[in-house]
Amino acid sequence: MGEITGAGLLAHVPTIVLPEKTRLELNEGKEITLVTGLRQLRREVFERDDYDTVVVLDSHWATTVEFVVTAQSRRAGLFTSEELPRGMCRMPYDYPGDPELARNIASFADRHGTWITPIDDAYLPVYYATTNLWKYLGEGLPDKRWVSIGVCQTGDTEDHLRLGRALADGIAATPGRRVLLIASGALSHTFWPLRQLRDHEAGDPVHIFTPEARAADEERIAWFKEGRHDKVLDTMDEFATFKPEAKFAHYLMMAGALGEQACTAKGRQYGEYENSVGTGQVLLWFDRPDDGWTGPGHPAPTAPPSRA
Repeated sequence: MGEITGAGLLAHVPTIVLPEKTRLELNEGKEITLVTGLRQLRREVFERDDYDTVVVLDSHWATTVEFVVTAQSRRAGLFTSEELPRGMCRMPYDYPGDPELARNIASFADRHGTWITPIDDAYLPVYYATTNLWKYLGEGLPDKRWVSIGVCQTGDTEDHLRLGRALADGIAATPGRRVLLIASGALSHTFWPLRQLRDHEAGDPVHIFTPEARAADEERIAWFKEGRHDKVLDTMDEFATFKPEAKFAHYLMMAGALGEQACTAKGRQYGEYENSVGTGQVLLWFDRPDDGWTGPGHPAPTAPPSRA
């Protein structure tokens, strides 16, 4: 039986893969703490040998009529971003996938009333919400498998929670798997307009698009540190007014896999809460509590068998 051994809500902003000189120029001469935080997270979590597969819930990969999970035995190539080719240009990536896990996740789609397709096409694009984090957390660890799952742009909160439930069941059905989940994406996500943007590139959260968006982000960071996933989920409509990245679907999928409102795992922050041209970025890691993701007496919810 497979298991989820850790999970994280992790920023993937392009700044982290820019040359150090450029990062310092953009951040008033200081290193951004997302970089130092990811390096520390690698040392403390990703360089351990108590996991074998990483599943990235990729907020940049938007599908339409179904969820898609990568099922290649290996992914390798050069990545240039269509969004920022000046900063993310011909970046090499090379890592094994996990076709067995991908197929097992997809096999639980009907049980949870959703649609999931494993795709092993060698030409399926990759996105920097996966590759930027792999550069920090996976490169140089050749035996660790990496799998990505996209958000579905036609899906709502319930759809992404259902994906998470199927993900948890697929992991459990894969013998011996020890899996880390990464919800790769931001908190509030409104960019400064182009003509103002270059005045707001430093990491100081004073540059977050509005004080209200910053307050909403910081409130949720505090809840995550307290293990209050129920508060985060119960206020999704409120948070939606601050336009979280991908409707916060990357987190919703992770939450669905960890027990939703019943999840009690407390977040450990790496680095500081930082700005990226108006958007709220953070690195939070959740270790599995000794008594399980939902604690004793708090069973994870199950979805109805229909797709209604």
